[in-house]
Parts: sequence; structure tokens; C-alpha cells
Amino acid sequence: MAKKEKRISLYKKIWCKIRYWQSIYDVSDTELAAYLQVCERTLRDYDKNASCVTLGKIDNFLVVNKMELDELLAL
Repeated sequence: MAKKEKRISLYKKIWCKIRYWQSIYDVSDTELAAYLQVCERTLRDYDKNASCVTLGKIDNFLVVNKMELDELLAL
């Protein structure tokens, strides 16, 4: 059998893209938390375990920033 590759989960990939977008546009954690409708502490929890990010939170982010998911993933 072939050796399994370690893969990055979709949650982690999306969360990394959101954090990358944050750094590009110099958005504070406070603003990002507001876009996602969570508290700042939750952002740090997402950094540790991105599987806690819900589709609703991702959708909030995309709507506030007038983006599509494919635009975010293309960053």
C-alpha cells in the first residue's frame, strides 16, 4: 500500500486563507471577530483547531466583505 500523505483539512485551509486576507488588508483581530460575529478569544481557538469554524461564520465573513468562497480560496 502507498504511504498516506498528510492532508490539510478544508477547515484549516479556509481559516489560513482568512488569516492571510487579514494580514494583506491589515485588519485587526477585533475587526475580524466582528466580521465573523465571534469574540477575539474564539479567533485564537480557531488558530488551534480550525474544525470549529462553522459554515455560518465563514458565510458572515464572505457577506460582510462582498466576496465569494472561490475568491477567498484563490488568495
